[in-house]
Amino acid sequence: MAKYNDINMKLWHNYSDISTDSLWIIDKRDNSGIHSGHYHGNFIPQIPHQLFSRYTKKGDWILDPFMGSGTSLIEAINMERNSIGIELQKDVVQEVTNRLNNIEINNSKYLIFEGDSGSIDITQQIQNNINKVQFIIYHPPYWDIIKFSDNKQDLSNAVSLQDFLSKFSKVIDNTSKLLEKNRYCALVIGDKYANSQIVPLGFYCMNLFMEKNFLMKAIIVKNFDETKGKSGTKAIWRYRALASDFYIFKHEYIFVFKKLS
Repeated sequence: MAKYNDINMKLWHNYSDISTDSLWIIDKRDNSGIHSGHYHGNFIPQIPHQLFSRYTKKGDWILDPFMGSGTSLIEAINMERNSIGIELQKDVVQEVTNRLNNIEINNSKYLIFEGDSGSIDITQQIQNNINKVQFIIYHPPYWDIIKFSDNKQDLSNAVSLQDFLSKFSKVIDNTSKLLEKNRYCALVIGDKYANSQIVPLGFYCMNLFMEKNFLMKAIIVKNFDETKGKSGTKAIWRYRALASDFYIFKHEYIFVFKKLS
């Protein structure tokens, strides 16, 4: 296997902070530096940190097609990786740009593009600057659980499951062509509950990558505790679960894939 990280295997026992297990129990969000949990639906910085540690080196380019509040870009900067973010919402792009402009960056570069990750125009703009990236981290909306905007291209506004999968499939096709052969990408996704049944959104999305000839390398389950949407309602949700026939979601998936062609 080619060397795709900065881990010195002669000192492998010194990397106790890097997880090698498929179950990630993370008790507290890292809010150090300019990391912030203010944005509804963003993931914790420990997720990109773990993935970048395993699958990238200093100086590599990382692409986040669903940039949101910029967690991936901030962590890439902290780890001396270069990064590219794509975001639909103009005000979110401006907010992230303002935050990044207010910190000192010495050994990293970043690029931010406003637009639809499924648009060929976006990838052409990226290729005008960078030909290939070495890692992609996908954290799409979990369909319509959180409405992020009124934009029709926003996956959170998909009118059906099939519409969501079709749009996300287009994003995969459009952005994965920027990924170097034999390099890695990751999908962070959860499931949803609707009409008295589980919609296994994570596995539907996983199958999209499998159908596109990506090699499955890992299925990681990460815990999450109290979300903003359920803040202060633990007792209510426990009552509902006991009174009905469902279990409360306390996890999300991190799927890791290798690009074969």
